[in-house]
Amino acid sequence: MTSSDTEQIRGLIERWAASVRRGDLGGVLADHSEDIVMFDVPPPCEGVRGLPAYRETWPPFFEWLSTGAVFEIVSLDVTAGEDVAFAHALLRCGLPQELAERPENRLRVTMGLRRENGGWVIAHEHHSFPDFDAAGEAGT
Repeated sequence: MTSSDTEQIRGLIERWAASVRRGDLGGVLADHSEDIVMFDVPPPCEGVRGLPAYRETWPPFFEWLSTGAVFEIVSLDVTAGEDVAFAHALLRCGLPQELAERPENRLRVTMGLRRENGGWVIAHEHHSFPDFDAAGEAGT
């Protein structure tokens, strides 16, 4: 791992998040592998597989964001090896009222990356929210 790899990956993920905020589908899809696997908050439970299926998940999310929702990285950690890397991030993601009611709530994102053709691509994404109902109020 070099600091250059770590910085490249951080930049890639920050560009991805900025593209999500802008509703820029091309930017969201950039730097993803053709065989991407994503496990997301909404169904399908088995996830989506392949770039075409990943592409289809974004328009409804962009529509939701256009209602005033927030999508911003709060923390981002990257670990890079020679040919594979992973990153995990916490994001403020929600409508202003939701975030005001539960300011500690964070979208949790984990990404698996691999080196292809000399650059890094995202091959796996996992998005989740904590289940406060399952944890009970003591878990907050």
